Amino acid sequence: MVTDNSSDCILMVDCSLYVLIGISFVITKKGLQRASTENGYASDSYNYLKNPIWWVGLLTMVGGELLNFIGYTFAPAILITPLGALSVIIGAVLASVFLKEKLGPIGIVGCLLSVLGAVIIVLHAPEDPDVQSVHELVGYMLQSGFITYAVLVALTVFLLIWKAVPRWGKSKVIVYIAVCSLVGSLSVMMIKAFGIAVRLTLAGNNQFTQPSTYIFAFLCLVFVLTQINYFNKALDVFSTNVVNPIYYVCFTTATITASAIMYQGQYTTTPINIASLICGFLILFSGVYLLNTIALTGHSPASNIAFIPFASTCSLEFTKSKDTPLSGTEKPLHSGGGGGGEELTLPRPFPQHRVSI
Repeated sequence: MVTDNSSDCILMVDCSLYVLIGISFVITKKGLQRASTENGYASDSYNYLKNPIWWVGLLTMVGGELLNFIGYTFAPAILITPLGALSVIIGAVLASVFLKEKLGPIGIVGCLLSVLGAVIIVLHAPEDPDVQSVHELVGYMLQSGFITYAVLVALTVFLLIWKAVPRWGKSKVIVYIAVCSLVGSLSVMMIKAFGIAVRLTLAGNNQFTQPSTYIFAFLCLVFVLTQINYFNKALDVFSTNVVNPIYYVCFTTATITASAIMYQGQYTTTPINIASLICGFLILFSGVYLLNTIALTGHSPASNIAFIPFASTCSLEFTKSKDTPLSGTEKPLHSGGGGGGEELTLPRPFPQHRVSI
C-alpha cells in the first residue's frame, strides 16, 4: 500500500496528466481538421498520420497516459478515475476557445450531468483489492466470470466494427465510443497487470522472466492502438465537446463493470452505496442522452453537405445534383435574384428533407 504522502504526490501528478489529456484532445482535433480533405474525413484514409499537429496531440496524449499508468500502478483506481473529469472540463474550455465549438445550454447541462454521474459512480463503486503479484492478478483473470466478460467484449467489438461502424459510425457517436470503451475496459486490466510486473521488477523481484508479462505488454499495445484508431474516427466526425464527456462516461462505466466482474463481488458495498450507484447511473445516462442528441443534430458532416436550421429540430440537406427531376410534391426555387440561377428543389413537408442543386 502507498503512504498518504505518496498518494498526495500521485494525485498531483494525475491532476497534471488529465490537464495534458484535455489539451491533447484539442490538438488532435486540430490536426484532424488540417488533414481532412474535400473527399472525406482524415481518419478514413489515415491522412492525419502526415500531419505534424496530430503527432503533437498524440505525443501529448501519450505523455498523459504514461502518467496515468504510474497512477494506476501505485494508487487505487478509486482515487485516480474521478480526476478524469478534469480532462472533460479542460477539453470543453479549450475547444470553445481554439476550435470554436459551442455546446449551448443543453450541451453544458449534458456535460455536467455526465461528469457528475460518473464521479458519483466511481466514488461509491466497490474498491479494488490490493493485488500484490502478477500471479494473483492472473488468478482473478482466469476465473470464469471475467473470461466470459472478455469473450463477450471481443464478440461485441467485432460485430460493432463489422456491422455498426460502416453503417452508423458517422451518424451515431456512441458507435465509435463503444468500441473505444469496451476495448479500454480490458486495456486497463492489462495495464494494471503490466504495471504490477514493472513495480515488482523495480523492487528487485524480476517479473520479465515470466511469459505472462510479455503477454500483458502485447495486449496493452493491441488494445491501445485500437482505442487510438477509433477515438480518432470519433473525434474527426463529431465535436470534441461531445466526444470527450461521452467517452469518459462510457470508459469509466465499462472499467468499473470489468473490475466488478473480475473480483466477483468480493468487495461489495453498503446499501447506501448501491443506492448512490443507481442514482449516479441515472444522472449519467441523462447527460449522455443530451449529448448524443446534440451529436445527432449538430455535428459537421462531409464537406459537400451543409445543414441549415429552419427550426430547433428541422434542417435542410444540400447535395450537388443538377439532374434530379422534379416530382409532383416539389416546388422549384431559384438560388439567384435574376435569371440563370440554379434551381433549388424543396420537397414538402420539409423537416430534414433534401434540396437538390
